[in-house]
Amino acid sequence: MRTFVAGQEAADKNEFVELALGIDVDLFRGPLEKETTEERRARRDVAREVLRDLRESADAGDEVAGWDALYADALTRTVPFVRAARAQWAGTGAAA
Repeated sequence: MRTFVAGQEAADKNEFVELALGIDVDLFRGPLEKETTEERRARRDVAREVLRDLRESADAGDEVAGWDALYADALTRTVPFVRAARAQWAGTGAAA
């Protein structure tokens, strides 16, 4: 079965989510698997640029870009909590 969002075909479930939301969740949240320090720095630089563009579009009257900016900003704030919790589950957190 083929899946289309806004006239574009989604190749897989990740692409479907990206097309439906209008943003790449992993760009702001970060990948759930490990990334190098250099990869993280590059991803965050791009995420900041995209977030800035979304905010500029929102300020110019694009309501969808405004909601996307809020969602992307929220994603960037949830990652440390998730990673910290995962580290504690693994026995490597501050409590270990």
